[in-house]
Amino acid sequence: MATRIAAYVSVGREPGTGQILDALADRGVTVLLPVVLPDLDLDWAPYTGSKALVTATRGLLEPSAKPLGPDAVTTADVILVPALAVDRSGYRLGQGGGCYDRALARVAGRAFTCALLHEGELLDLPLPRDLHDVPVHAVATPSGVQRLR
Repeated sequence: MATRIAAYVSVGREPGTGQILDALADRGVTVLLPVVLPDLDLDWAPYTGSKALVTATRGLLEPSAKPLGPDAVTTADVILVPALAVDRSGYRLGQGGGCYDRALARVAGRAFTCALLHEGELLDLPLPRDLHDVPVHAVATPSGVQRLR
């Protein structure tokens, strides 16, 4: 029922998001994708199809559409978040830049947040965390979605 979803373009060994992005766009959902700023904060731009993605810093793919500003994420109903691992409290291990923690702090619980993981990346042991870390509500793996908080 979400009409606006913030997501990301998967790279490397991250769970693939290409089909998800296209399926959401085909259903008329507005999809926002991150644009990494020089200070590692995230701006957001609309997804207009895979042909409109451009190579950016850090080997990422970003939308070529005009960015809407870092606060655009606050208009999302759902945020799909990348992670290397997530613990049962919802704390995630990312790439270390803090990009998504800043974005999630802006949302402050107003959107449902879900990390996309491979099997085995939801951990029973707690991950290290800092004061700025923001937990996600759920994780999605090939075997299903698990709500964490």
